[in-house]
Amino acid sequence: MGTWENWSGTVSVAPTRVYAPRTTAEVADLVARAAERGRRLRPVGSGHSFTPIAAPVEGQVSLRHLTGIVSADREAGAVRVAAGTSLHELNDALARIGLGMVNLGDIDRQTISGALATGTHGTGSELTGLAGLVRGMTLVTGDGSVRHVHRDRDPDLVRLLAVGLGAYGIVTEVELDVMPAYRLRALEQPERLGAVLDEVDEISRSHRHFEFYWFPHTDRVLTKRNDIAEDGSGAPLPRWREQLDDHVLSNLVFEQVNRLVCARPSLAPRINQVSGRALSRREFTDASHRVFCTRREVRFVESEYAVPRHALVQVLRELDTWIERSGEHIAFPVEVRFAAADEIALSTAYQRETAYVAIHQYHRRDPSRYFAAFEAIVAEHDGRPHWGKMHTLDAERLSALYPRFDESRRLRDELDPGGVFTNPYLEQVLGR
Repeated sequence: MGTWENWSGTVSVAPTRVYAPRTTAEVADLVARAAERGRRLRPVGSGHSFTPIAAPVEGQVSLRHLTGIVSADREAGAVRVAAGTSLHELNDALARIGLGMVNLGDIDRQTISGALATGTHGTGSELTGLAGLVRGMTLVTGDGSVRHVHRDRDPDLVRLLAVGLGAYGIVTEVELDVMPAYRLRALEQPERLGAVLDEVDEISRSHRHFEFYWFPHTDRVLTKRNDIAEDGSGAPLPRWREQLDDHVLSNLVFEQVNRLVCARPSLAPRINQVSGRALSRREFTDASHRVFCTRREVRFVESEYAVPRHALVQVLRELDTWIERSGEHIAFPVEVRFAAADEIALSTAYQRETAYVAIHQYHRRDPSRYFAAFEAIVAEHDGRPHWGKMHTLDAERLSALYPRFDESRRLRDELDPGGVFTNPYLEQVLGR
């Protein structure tokens, strides 16, 4: 059948068979037959998770034919979307009918169902992750039954299913909150880490979206502030500037930088100093999804943890101290984002205002020492790992981090009693 590999190259597996159903009914029939025969199936989207969450044990179910907007209600601010629709396809389709996503991350290659299943988020102190936008969903459970859930009828069940890890069933449609299409005014500029941390609460709450990238071995950061352009005025980046910054410098040059650091790791501190000093301020206004999302062509591995917002400064200072004392040389910036508390059972922001800290390593370098040190630091602050990014936590530890964890596991056992959808990663994080 050939080998399936995720985007980062951290997972490679040969499924026994690949299925590509075109309707919910076909998915239901496929699952029912698998359940009868005691076989396992695993849904897959774009393969953008760094963990083996989508890795099949036997059959793989591709959602590539389940795409597009099924229906839209502009007055209610809602759309129904086929589960295999990628975020970049969804953004374009929404824009054509005058709608936009309330929030997005900075990568748009994921499918909507995969993004929801893993708890994908953007940034914004008053905004939740994507799962907080879920109105309802259609999913096929472990015996082939089709379930339709909606927050108007069963809000608590939606809270349990919205971040589902693909453990409860195969989602075929989702209904989302959306808003009228809007433009964002972006301000990106270099600043000092200490100055940003001194005022990080005020800054993050003063803008609809705020995030920053810290260059290890330096005190330099790149900050990004995005706010709705209420009057719609402002110009996008000139094409030449967009190409220079977002393609040439951020991808082509950065790829060569990382290859150089592979050969000579000790160059990383000096390169980061140069990179931090070379950053320049830029302001522009564009359609929301064009501001949110960036091109990522340099391959990397990533670990991201959600910590209580009040712990952010301490976490970064401890990480800085470890990097300087360890002798590790880190070329990739550390990304920091923010989210409001939500009520989604397995959301990393469940019932707490959250700061996200994401660390990265070039895919050709060994990340294990760096990632292990990071995990030890965030563990002291009850850090919750992003479900689709690299971590080592198991069900025992996760049960202490999520108040509704045992309830979520019982629901998994109810909807998939035969373990049709399980794989080793789900056994690690949810138990057997």
